[in-house]
Amino acid sequence: MRIRTITCFFEPSLNIYQTSLGELALFSQQAAEKLMAAGFEVQTRRVATTPFAAYTSTLSRGEALVWFKRFEADANREGFTYTAFGPALTEYPDSYELIPDCLAQSKNAFFGAVIADRFQVYPAAIRAAAQVIAQAATIEVNGFANLQFTALANVPAGVPFFPAAYHQTGKGKSFALAIECADEVLQAFEGSTSLAAARSKLLARLEEAAVKIQACLVDLYSEAGITFGGFDFSPAPFPFDGCSLGGALEAVGQNQVGRDGSLAAAAVIADTLDQGKWPRAGFNGLMLPVLEDSVLARRAAEGTFSVKDLLLYSAVCGTGLDTVPIPGDSSEDEIAAVLFDVAALSVRLGKPLTARLMPIPGKKAGDKTNFDFDFFAPSRVLPLAAGKVQLPLNGSESIPLAPRHVHQRMRR
Repeated sequence: MRIRTITCFFEPSLNIYQTSLGELALFSQQAAEKLMAAGFEVQTRRVATTPFAAYTSTLSRGEALVWFKRFEADANREGFTYTAFGPALTEYPDSYELIPDCLAQSKNAFFGAVIADRFQVYPAAIRAAAQVIAQAATIEVNGFANLQFTALANVPAGVPFFPAAYHQTGKGKSFALAIECADEVLQAFEGSTSLAAARSKLLARLEEAAVKIQACLVDLYSEAGITFGGFDFSPAPFPFDGCSLGGALEAVGQNQVGRDGSLAAAAVIADTLDQGKWPRAGFNGLMLPVLEDSVLARRAAEGTFSVKDLLLYSAVCGTGLDTVPIPGDSSEDEIAAVLFDVAALSVRLGKPLTARLMPIPGKKAGDKTNFDFDFFAPSRVLPLAAGKVQLPLNGSESIPLAPRHVHQRMRR
């Protein structure tokens, strides 16, 4: 188990943000030192702002790009490795168009785009997000820029994992912790003959860590006047087999990811996480980033699961589609079709989902991926069966949907 990131959140002013940024940087540095002294490895310190679409709305495209670059440089000087500027918003349609230029000028800045909220799917936003993905794929020869972008469906503020992170407008400074703990899930289930014993073991380990971590920090964040948003124990993997959530899924049912029974295994792990007693931020759900997980990457290369399988697993509590390599010639219409399904599933189930799709230029389905990146495992490009969503679904009007439990309550 490692702390993937201490993510700090605040609402910047265009011209006056340095003081708050410095205060958060000092706090996060002290927090990292305390945690490391207590035996926890801290990988990164990050900062996330309120949605950029709102606070840059008065700027021209050129002015906004200059501001992002200046803010990121200031954040880097303060010790933050990465910056999330939050999502484009449906209220500011032009904000979606700005993102490819932002990604082209930085490898350390992250952005999102809202495609659905709690009760509506937004076709225009889906089309705009699909255009961002298609354009971002051309920024680098390997399509890597899409690592810094995700489409957001019903995702709340305060998620500590990037690129989904953003702060809630009008709220004070806060922080949350993203935990890399796929190894703990694997160790709990691997070799176990009792499902109940394995689940109890996992819960005990995570809850023990949460208590210890919070005890290390409570005096620090209380004195600093910074709100603790909570833990996101979505079991983030690392690309070797000992820290693979794909491996953990296989340990639950002794069957390869993508074979029948995988959904049940995913449900068991997700339900176990739901029972955990710790302050919560973000997803606290299944995280299945294909390229960041050695077993998932290998199974994708072997063809045992599809993009639709990944979305199916998200239905029992996941984070959506993450670092999924798709053909480089995937059209905006095909990408949008996938986003429609992500958005509709999110709203109907009343849960947050994301879509971080990575078209790989020059690659077709089945071709090997070849990223020179320590956090990616080798895999193959997954095919899409998307087609094109047309009228009346893909029109100019938003699509009102209510989570199924809302309708059930109304009938009672």
